[in-house]
Amino acid sequence: MALTGRAALIAALASVPVGVWDPSWTGILAVNAPLAVACACDFALAAPVRRLGLTRSGDASVRLGETADVTLTVSNPSGRPLRARLRDAWPPSSWQPGTETAASRHSLTVPAGERRRVTTRLRPTRRGDRHADRVTIRSYGPLGLLTRQGTHRVPWTVRVLPPFTSRKHLPSKLSRLRELDGRTSVLTRGEGTEFDSLREYVPGDDTRSIDWRATARHSTVAVRTWRPERDRHILLVLDTGRTSAGRVGDAPRLDAAMDAALLLAALASRAGDRVDLLAYDRRVRALLQGRTAGDVLPSLVNAMATLEPELVETDARGLAATTLRSAPRRSLVVLFTTLDAAPIEEGLLPVLPQLTQRHTVLVASVADPHVSRMAQARGHTDAVYEAAAAAQTQSERRHIADQLHRHGVTVVDATPDELPPALADAYLELKAAGRL
Repeated sequence: MALTGRAALIAALASVPVGVWDPSWTGILAVNAPLAVACACDFALAAPVRRLGLTRSGDASVRLGETADVTLTVSNPSGRPLRARLRDAWPPSSWQPGTETAASRHSLTVPAGERRRVTTRLRPTRRGDRHADRVTIRSYGPLGLLTRQGTHRVPWTVRVLPPFTSRKHLPSKLSRLRELDGRTSVLTRGEGTEFDSLREYVPGDDTRSIDWRATARHSTVAVRTWRPERDRHILLVLDTGRTSAGRVGDAPRLDAAMDAALLLAALASRAGDRVDLLAYDRRVRALLQGRTAGDVLPSLVNAMATLEPELVETDARGLAATTLRSAPRRSLVVLFTTLDAAPIEEGLLPVLPQLTQRHTVLVASVADPHVSRMAQARGHTDAVYEAAAAAQTQSERRHIADQLHRHGVTVVDATPDELPPALADAYLELKAAGRL
């Protein structure tokens, strides 16, 4: 019980002239009997809180940056009307900073024997599961002097999914894919390894594509055209070790890697390839296999939602062994990791031959756009030193990329905004070259 009428009671007592009232409780009640009776009646007429029935409904998932509405239904089984203030508590990351108070507090009136709904609008700032906390209800009497207060636990979970902002690049990449498959009016054909059709030879065609048997049956020279192979296996490997926790802009590197992985998965599934996911640092954090083309993207988004960077050094040997177990036949392994010297030279390079011997390997790394801006800075001493440090960092990354190239690895190193389309282009180039 909260005595919201305490201030009114003190004010009433203070208004009585000195010497008129006895400071004992008897004197107080004698002088302020009407106020005491009013408070008692007000408390008695406040609807009980513990007997209320509360249920939830609404959104169970939302993309990061969007809003989710969770509805709370309050049923009043008592014979007294409920006049209340309600606080629907959620973790702080469920709202933008500074908006929690307005979003989580509601006023409502529920007549006796009826029910009412209030909606809490969430706008999460982080991926993962957001679990509802307690619902606190303060029930007022008709005069607002005294209140009844209680809490209820009404479980509900909203899963915050990756935003997939790179989706905007998908139409242009699909158009390029259709060109490779020869399904548009564009005359260019993919240089894949699956036979597509015969056509007449034109100057500039590869003479190795001439079909001599077909040529012998016709009066013109016939050449084979090819299309990229389908039903290939692609394994997306997310390194969730400590380097993935580094922030680039407003988000960890892991989030930028996820965005690029989702665009590649959407493109590859449309191309007829099978896409699996492995998230690993010192143990398997997520493993997604055997999804159909229509189910692969929702499954990936759901699996990535709860992934968080782990502040441990990635076990490169364990990662390589798990990758080989997850991809028993030849596949395209796309490893999302850093290009920092120590993790690559001491961790990945020693085990890289195990992967490249069986698979085509592509390393995708998130570059910091701030380093590029630093490298261009001039004008004062501090800016020159920053530019020198940035240039050294870029040189080290290029050196690491060159080492990976010498092992037959394709490297895509780009900023968070540029990485998804660059990775999609690298996939299309590999597919056009018949390397998948």
